[in-house]
Amino acid sequence: MPEKRYGRILAVRLDNVGDVVMLSPALRALRGAFPSSHITLLCSKAGATVAPMLPGTDETIVHRALWQDVSGAFPFDPAAEQAFIASLAARRFDAAFIFTSFSQSPFPPAYACYLAGIPQRFGESKEFGGSLLTVAAPPLPDHVHQVDRNLHLLAAAGIPADGTQMELHIPPSAAARANELLTATGIGAGVPFVALAPGASCDARRYDTTRLAEAARLLVERTGLPIVVVGTAADTPAAEQILSAVRPGAAVSLAGATSVPELAAVICAASLLVTNNSGPLHLADAFGRPQVVLYSGTEFEEQWRPRHSPAVLQRKPTACSPCFAFTCPYDKECLDIDPATVAAAALRLLETAAPAAPTRPNEEVAL
Repeated sequence: MPEKRYGRILAVRLDNVGDVVMLSPALRALRGAFPSSHITLLCSKAGATVAPMLPGTDETIVHRALWQDVSGAFPFDPAAEQAFIASLAARRFDAAFIFTSFSQSPFPPAYACYLAGIPQRFGESKEFGGSLLTVAAPPLPDHVHQVDRNLHLLAAAGIPADGTQMELHIPPSAAARANELLTATGIGAGVPFVALAPGASCDARRYDTTRLAEAARLLVERTGLPIVVVGTAADTPAAEQILSAVRPGAAVSLAGATSVPELAAVICAASLLVTNNSGPLHLADAFGRPQVVLYSGTEFEEQWRPRHSPAVLQRKPTACSPCFAFTCPYDKECLDIDPATVAAAALRLLETAAPAAPTRPNEEVAL
């Protein structure tokens, strides 16, 4: 256990939904090491949607960080950055744990924390950054899974892991709303269904919607199970295409109708999820739900793959993988997968995956 005690701790993870879900084992370990500390999560707007389900945090700060801007569209606004640092300084944090992926630098947030007067700053990097980090974890190979990378940072601070299983708590209000939405579509409690998540954070990770619709049609024909399409409002056109491909009444769409905790409750209730490499993958992994993942060649599978749910990852090997690209100039050859192959994998999981019975939450659920 760490020798020092910290009254106020800042945990930094400025990424997407799945990245924050994968932070949950580290947050659980932090809480175990510092049971009486006030722990604040600094996250993006997307990451904040997961915050109500996370273990161990007391507060959330939502920030759109300049150093996370991939578009180069941020305005030149030093005053805004100075105001952000002042807001951190006002909270008088004792320590900051800066969680990053293999490709991200901890030094910009570490410098902000330094200027905010945070005396202890923990991070991991392969690059030199002077004394911005008071404790620098030894760098890991790029392919290490993100959950393990997060826990490795804590180990450098003397904080032991409390397992690698992701932990989410579905609020009762979200569970009730998910039940309400499913019941309104004709899927009552105990009725098995397959969830389809056609979206992803970038086009290079999205399986072709026409093919996904055909896979849905095959699943309906061969299993008789209803399809529930999930995602954001941006996934509505894909949902409509999927619904039009199956027999009338065999599929419904909740795209754009759920918050992230409500989406988690729907996935928790599903018999199976078919998804891209996206947030729903990690939600399903947290709840141990079987899933077929159309995993594009943009990333190393070892970095983000599900590890606690029965899962089949489908990707064609390509010379350009991993490309880490947002768009693909090669017609997404890595996702050139026949819909029948997708459906066959789903059928095998439905027949063999354990646990067989999904959970239909009607109160707070922790898995």
